[in-house]
Amino acid sequence: MADLDETVPEQPLLSILKTADPNSKTAKRLRLLLGCSFFLFGLMNNVLYVIILSAALDLVPPSTPKGIIAFCNIAPALVAKVGWPYLLKGKIRYTKRLLSCCALSATGMLIVAAFETLPARLLGIAFASFASGLGELTFLQLSTTYHPKSVSGHCVGYFASGTGAAGLVGAGLWWEVRGLGVRLGVGLSAILPFTIPLTYLFLLPPPSDYSDIVGSEDTWANPSEYSAIPEDEDESNGAVVVGVSAAVMPLPGLSLADKWRLVRPLLPKYMLPLFCVYTFEYTINQGISPTLVYPVPSPDEHPILGGIIKSIRDYYPLWQLMYQAFVFLSRSSISLGLPALPAAFLPLPAVVQGFILSFLAAEASTGFLSGGQPESTTQGFVLPILMLLIAVEGICGGLAYVNVFYRVGQEGSGSRDRGDLYSQEVSRQEQEFRIGSIGFADSLGILLASLIAMPTEVGLCYSQVQRGKLLCKEL
Repeated sequence: MADLDETVPEQPLLSILKTADPNSKTAKRLRLLLGCSFFLFGLMNNVLYVIILSAALDLVPPSTPKGIIAFCNIAPALVAKVGWPYLLKGKIRYTKRLLSCCALSATGMLIVAAFETLPARLLGIAFASFASGLGELTFLQLSTTYHPKSVSGHCVGYFASGTGAAGLVGAGLWWEVRGLGVRLGVGLSAILPFTIPLTYLFLLPPPSDYSDIVGSEDTWANPSEYSAIPEDEDESNGAVVVGVSAAVMPLPGLSLADKWRLVRPLLPKYMLPLFCVYTFEYTINQGISPTLVYPVPSPDEHPILGGIIKSIRDYYPLWQLMYQAFVFLSRSSISLGLPALPAAFLPLPAVVQGFILSFLAAEASTGFLSGGQPESTTQGFVLPILMLLIAVEGICGGLAYVNVFYRVGQEGSGSRDRGDLYSQEVSRQEQEFRIGSIGFADSLGILLASLIAMPTEVGLCYSQVQRGKLLCKEL
């Protein structure tokens, strides 16, 4: 029998899988296309957010609190995550939305690069932030259009992995281009958003391949479970339209009552754990980590630490590098083939994160690990403990993110699919809304943390000064 790719080259990939061996070259190629596409979506959607945070010192005058950058980098994203899924109705126009996100992101970065005044730069950051928030929920919603659910989970896993990689790639990119200055360095980053529409149009299987069928217990290893696309009026006239673009019975969209019915059970099960994890996580990163400073280790006594930390200003980048590396690893857990956390264990990362926050705040305030000595040189004992805790912090944050969205995507919509186009369209909109509605929980946690972090950093530094440790004043 001839190879499928040679006998039916024009047939849509998802249609081929109805009859293809799941272990065939075609099936593996589709998994690779989906994985690469959603990884790039996550990477490029979040990388500008990281670049802006990394460039914060260069974007505002020395006298301006750097927290204003963090605020403008997250508040518009929160508005997008609340506004679009909760307020807008009807079918999502993915192509139009992603092109709009690309244009808004590029415009925002060009504004930041072109103008030196603080209001203009904050406006540009707000544009890029809004586009990032809208893009994130759009890609998560896009994952629900793939069936069976194992394929949808495959998409979510790789998207989460891409968002984790954005932390490392964004910080690395700004490290390389910061020598070019804000105008050229940030201006070059405006090219990055164009990767998203190019990936969507040329790498991802086209919209005509998106299945409109809502799967339940199907798996990738059983492609024969795919059902036929129901016929509609257009097909009876000789025009065959498939997927999301298929003509369906007019549907006004989910009402606010419908959305509240769908979101109410998600609040304690998914949103609260995600909100708590992100509140704790970003309070640590923005409010506590800057105060975890110690005397520079002696290369003679501590060869490894002394080679890494050469000034007290190296501590904060070290904590951030540890954090970002382990966020990437944990957000990649599902794409690496590790099992997802059971739904009952989703609050666990938040509990662990709360303990880490309390422990690090106590150390920053009292220095109990080093015996309370203001200028302790016990880095060989203290620093490895702190590095381990910050690594666990990154693991908890990444696991919470990928597992919450994975679990929501694997659940049914709540409406019964009766096999007709109308019920399928209702179910599709409900699934898109459910996964899109979760995103505001993490953004709200980050926003709250940015407000908590500023007085936290000031208070912890004051506590250190009171006991004679003046290092935080020298940064």
